[in-house]
Amino acid sequence: MDLVELTKEIILALVQNKDSVSVKEFETDEENTILIQVMIDEEDMGRVIGKGGKIANSIRTLVQASSYLKDNKKVKINIESF
Repeated sequence: MDLVELTKEIILALVQNKDSVSVKEFETDEENTILIQVMIDEEDMGRVIGKGGKIANSIRTLVQASSYLKDNKKVKINIESF
């Protein structure tokens, strides 16, 4: 599964406003690094970030583990609301 698709599936399982979810991949200046930008509704931020950032860190860990199995690239995930 593509890293962007994996991230999107995880995010969609957490949010209530599924229509507002946008997950895109961007190039970075760093070699072997992928940046995944996640845009969600402001009301869903608490569900995705979690207390103390625990859920966001778990998402990053899952996607990073998938990357090591496939591409062996470092993954950065930015979660923002609009």
